[in-house]
Amino acid sequence: MEIKEFNNGDTYLGRHVLAEFFECNPNVLNNKDKIENYMVDAAIECGATVVQKCFHMFSPFGVSGVVIISESHLAVHTWPELGYAAVDLFTCGSKCDPKVAYEFLKKKFNSKKAFYTQLKRGILDEKTKELSEKAFELSEQYES
Repeated sequence: MEIKEFNNGDTYLGRHVLAEFFECNPNVLNNKDKIENYMVDAAIECGATVVQKCFHMFSPFGVSGVVIISESHLAVHTWPELGYAAVDLFTCGSKCDPKVAYEFLKKKFNSKKAFYTQLKRGILDEKTKELSEKAFELSEQYES
């Protein structure tokens, strides 16, 4: 089992980036094929291994979908009528960086304003390296 350690000495199993993309191109957000391709490409860009994907086009508009990766998942829900997309980027291990996927999607969605919050998931006790039964920790927030 791999234990993730970063410079600050904290240990945890995964990073979960919750992203908000505003002022996006509505034609992109309402295109199931583009959203699917961008999400898969974001997974690959951040170093993840794609296992499976599932996307759905809603009527009259909007796309939801998930890319299952060996390291966890990437999920998206779009509101083209508002130019808004909500995205979850959850990765475990040191192989991939969810913030790379965030930057990739920001560009592909043509987002003029975006935010993310990164959480540490599966907090491990620093001494015993065993799973602590406590809530996730807020790691960082960013606006671009």
